[in-house]
Amino acid sequence: MEALERIVFLDTETTGLDARLGHRIIEIAAVEASGRELTGKSLHFYLDPEREIDPGATAVHGFTWDDLRGKPKFSAVADEVMGFLANARVVIHNAPFDVAFLDQELIRLRQTPIAKRQFTVTDSLVMAKEKYPGKRNSLDSLCDRLGVDNSHRNLHGALLDARLLAEVYFAMTRGQGVLEMSHEGPQPASPNMELSCSLPVPPIAPVSVNSNSLASHTAYVTALKEQSGVERTWN
Repeated sequence: MEALERIVFLDTETTGLDARLGHRIIEIAAVEASGRELTGKSLHFYLDPEREIDPGATAVHGFTWDDLRGKPKFSAVADEVMGFLANARVVIHNAPFDVAFLDQELIRLRQTPIAKRQFTVTDSLVMAKEKYPGKRNSLDSLCDRLGVDNSHRNLHGALLDARLLAEVYFAMTRGQGVLEMSHEGPQPASPNMELSCSLPVPPIAPVSVNSNSLASHTAYVTALKEQSGVERTWN
């Protein structure tokens, strides 16, 4: 009997838009599926970015550096994260963005970059653009189009977004093949990986919506649209 494909849906939140400018990951989450069913296994960390967070980014996900001081640094969770992704198809919406941030974190640790790891990466944004050309293909837009309930998504959060992405992906690929961009390498995977999510969810202070915050948010979303080519509807 053929083994079911292991799929991991991954999302990150960051301090800003460009990893090359020193921006960092502040939250990372991944949920596992076997075939087309979620297994209930997941990985989720809040991280201390060791730097300030852009106001526009805070307006999107709700976090400031003060919220994250004392959380683990990426170096403390890197092996667990990479182990969770090993031997899986890793699905990411707008994969180049998240992969760039992961690679920068790995470079800091002098570890193997994503392209040389033993897993494949599938960009669900590329899939959506091919399936729905000329339409908005943000995660929110796809949820609306495919009947996925995202009414509880007031701010962006990596774990919620990874779960929503799983539902969107299954809806988009029902009865069809998938488009993938592969990154394969010789690094061996760790068998029987133990998973954990021991960090409590920190309280998120309400974001004050004054004229300055709104302007920062608008500028951030506009820049993200230009970078990814996707219209955003984050209000």
